[in-house]
Amino acid sequence: MGQYRDRIIAKVTAGLAPATLDIHDDSHRHAGHTGDNPDGNGETHFKVTVVSAAFAGKSRVERQRLVYGLLADELKERIHALELVLRAPGEV
Repeated sequence: MGQYRDRIIAKVTAGLAPATLDIHDDSHRHAGHTGDNPDGNGETHFKVTVVSAAFAGKSRVERQRLVYGLLADELKERIHALELVLRAPGEV
């Protein structure tokens, strides 16, 4: 595991108490793009799937804002892009 993946896990767990949390480093798929893997260590593009009761009754945009707020420091430092799949329990 990488340090940014670990930080995502810690912050999302603390902030959203997820029932499910799945994180994939997709940096290798973005070679040559803006914000690509500048030092070869990855951790610039992630797909994050979260199922949390904290999302119940919230719109897609509200859910994204919650996650972006939790990960603001990581987005400023290294993470270039997040692909987010955010659901409340029971949603397909």
